[in-house]
Amino acid sequence: MAEPLRSPPATAITDLDEDAVVHCAGFLSLRDVCNLAMTSSALKRLAYSDSIWQRIFREQWHQQLPPHSGGIGAREVYLARHAAVRQFKFVDPFVLELREHAKPVNQLLLCENHLFWSQGSIVKTIDLDGYLKGKANSFHMLSDHKARITCMRLFPLNEVTSLFRGEMQGEQNVLVTSSCDHSIRLWWKGSNLRCFRGHNGPVLSLSNKLLGEDSSKVLASGGEDGTVRLWSLRSYGRRGQRALKATLYGHEKPVNLISVAGHKSSLLVTISRDSKVRVWDTGAATSSAVRTSCCVGMTSVPGTPVNMKCHESLLYVAAGPTVTAVDLRTMQKVITAAVHRPKMCSFDAVPSKYLICTGGDSRAMLWDIRRNQESLKPEPIAELDGHCGPVTSLYMDSYKIVTGCPDSAYVNVWEVDTGVRTNSFLCSSIENDGTESGCDAMAVDGCRITTASSGEDWSVVHFRDFNNATNSVTKSECEQSSKFWDSISVSDDYHTDD
Repeated sequence: MAEPLRSPPATAITDLDEDAVVHCAGFLSLRDVCNLAMTSSALKRLAYSDSIWQRIFREQWHQQLPPHSGGIGAREVYLARHAAVRQFKFVDPFVLELREHAKPVNQLLLCENHLFWSQGSIVKTIDLDGYLKGKANSFHMLSDHKARITCMRLFPLNEVTSLFRGEMQGEQNVLVTSSCDHSIRLWWKGSNLRCFRGHNGPVLSLSNKLLGEDSSKVLASGGEDGTVRLWSLRSYGRRGQRALKATLYGHEKPVNLISVAGHKSSLLVTISRDSKVRVWDTGAATSSAVRTSCCVGMTSVPGTPVNMKCHESLLYVAAGPTVTAVDLRTMQKVITAAVHRPKMCSFDAVPSKYLICTGGDSRAMLWDIRRNQESLKPEPIAELDGHCGPVTSLYMDSYKIVTGCPDSAYVNVWEVDTGVRTNSFLCSSIENDGTESGCDAMAVDGCRITTASSGEDWSVVHFRDFNNATNSVTKSECEQSSKFWDSISVSDDYHTDD
């Protein structure tokens, strides 16, 4: 009787020659190399090979890895530059200046190579790559709103609509704007897709994310009429018929701020002008005829609301001079995370690093939430001085803090962990008469930053990209708050005065 065939022994990747594994890993993306390093200690050592990270360095920055010694590997050199680029630690970024005679910029959005800003009732958009290459239709002016734009958001195209199949949906965004003309509009590639109406007054705020899952996702808006309204962005028809899914009543004052809870995508947090906080279960709201029954939590904080941030089940509310953490599961106030007197003008946070930042008069403050858990009098870990007025523009991520002031022509950049200043640069050009303008608005995306400023009869938008910068900021240069950049100036020939 013939013996059964035996299958050959399985071969694991660790059985291969190390040079062969390193060679194969040389064709992987950065994400795949990092995943490979997490599989085992043996593969981690191979994934950290210099040849792999030299190739990743060249692909990322289109330049050779600089000479390194003292036992520092190519991966460490890559990570050091990666951090330095995101901390804006260079004096020679690419600079694009967009100047025009128009109203001041109110809202700014920056997403990769796409820039959006509003001036009064007008929205202007630029595809930066296409614009620099001279491509047609890289600039759009959206003028369908009839009053000042109050809020702008970007959402992935495939989350908003099932139309346009065949397009690269994952790489495109839909712009959503709200206005004092009582409307919400959706824009894509310079066209107005839909217009939603329902508020009995100006629409003041839009949710930072879409609520719900898959095809049931909805957008939340807050109005001066004190209502919160839920909209299905997938509803068909240019005028958005049947888009309004629910109207939530309960606030007695205008709804200034809206955010989706971090631990549950159907929970919506809203704050009205009188600092009343409400949490809504929007899943129940869109399926129930009794709209007030979906309010699942209420509390209040002292002072005028400035901003808020949701992280997991915690809500950080900046109002008056304090930042208060609220547990959304119990609606109990957990901690007073910061006290910035006499008044707070701006707020941002990186809760995953237990860090928050507050902006006030002439300075910002960096706080460690863990240090203040048991303290009745919170103390900052760093004071970020360097402005001559209220710090109204504030951005924070895991690498940096960026601060701007309407009374100061300089934008300052700080290390997020220490509060040490890494750079300082002008947010606008100095005029022929020697006058300077401050920072009216700011948007940051990774290693790119856009600032907007204005004078009596002009406005200017500055875009800076630090990705391919090479000349590092020296300590003395950082301490000086006087720095000028050579920029590409663009006339306003393509603009229409508002």
